[in-house]
Amino acid sequence: MATIKRIVLDVLKPHSPNVVEFAQRIADDSTGCRVQVTVSEVDEKTESLIVVITGESIEIEAVENALKSMGASLHSIDDVEVIHGE
Repeated sequence: MATIKRIVLDVLKPHSPNVVEFAQRIADDSTGCRVQVTVSEVDEKTESLIVVITGESIEIEAVENALKSMGASLHSIDDVEVIHGE
């Protein structure tokens, strides 16, 4: 079975929660994963983010659910690393 080891997401979110809380929430829902968030653009009501998640086995459904629960939307998956298990 293949597992996701690294994924890069283009995300649009409202200003609240702030970027620290946003990253922590994704990490809370993705046990054992490292979350890096870079703000790429800010406008009056939203922030565009590049979210990089690395870990042993990333559950994309959990990440998508965390994004939705914070009012964010996934624009695209820009990069992914998948390894086939033994």
